[in-house]
Amino acid sequence: MKTRESGMPDQTWWESFFDRDAVMRLFLGPYGCDGDAVEFGSGYGTFSIPAARLTKGTLHALDIEPELVDGLHQRAVSLGIRNIHPTIRDFVKDGTGLRSQSQSHAMIYNLLHMENPIGLLKEAWRVLRSGGTLSVMHWRSDIVTPRGPSLDIRPSPTQCAEWMGEAGFSQIQPIDITEACPYHFGITGTR
Repeated sequence: MKTRESGMPDQTWWESFFDRDAVMRLFLGPYGCDGDAVEFGSGYGTFSIPAARLTKGTLHALDIEPELVDGLHQRAVSLGIRNIHPTIRDFVKDGTGLRSQSQSHAMIYNLLHMENPIGLLKEAWRVLRSGGTLSVMHWRSDIVTPRGPSLDIRPSPTQCAEWMGEAGFSQIQPIDITEACPYHFGITGTR
């Protein structure tokens, strides 16, 4: 199931919006991810590639689009990155397929404008181990941006934090990603 107003623009243009390495260092910290991680909606691998470089285990990169999953696989192989596991998966409808409490980190970027954001957040909570973290990034709704869903369906940082709390997360805090992603806000939470 695709989310409302889904679809990817040209890869080069898309990736020009982010300092991908910097944002992943902000979310994962100086030591990276010590176990496995999951990315909901990996797309081109914009964040999968730098996240995998900072992840000691496997990065499960899930997307509903077969051509994006294949492209990410080819990109990872060409870069010599062996710990990305790109998978075609309708995680909105069917969940991740990962074992409960098996992941150290979960990534949900630019997806919480969907119709059931709490359901997705609950799936992230389910697969995270105790003490595992979730990073959320979304398009800002307080400024005009060159891309992103309609302003009227974009959640605010406050709304995302409330949804994260409803899904079971604690230690919810904003992460200043302005320098790396000027059109986005960031939040983390702990299981």
